[in-house]
Amino acid sequence: MNISGKITQILPEVKGEGRNGPWKRQDFIIETDDQYPKKVCISVWNDKVDVGKLQPGDPVTLEISVESREYNGRWYTDVKASGLLAAPNPGTGRAEFSGRFQDEIEKVPPPDKIPDDLPEEEENDLPF
Repeated sequence: MNISGKITQILPEVKGEGRNGPWKRQDFIIETDDQYPKKVCISVWNDKVDVGKLQPGDPVTLEISVESREYNGRWYTDVKASGLLAAPNPGTGRAEFSGRFQDEIEKVPPPDKIPDDLPEEEENDLPF
């Protein structure tokens, strides 16, 4: 699942020691670009996303996972970032894609390279 918006706040990094070794978590808040914007707190565990490069006001697109768990009869929900899909370019300030989806974007041919002999669409009675 993906989410897009602007970073509004970056919270302090939290570190700890567990039975599996040391861990760190960085939380930040984004405001979505929807008609009715929502603020979402997103967590990054260990070094999945380099939050140090991001600043409040930066537009981002993130790959996220949402997970809920029960503890003592109460439910808690985490929104975790597993990848940074688009981040601001320092030179232009515009979002640029990065990470594993960059290869897929580069595979799409430019419009002038699309062949002209594509099969014609079948005619149907659908209104759209």
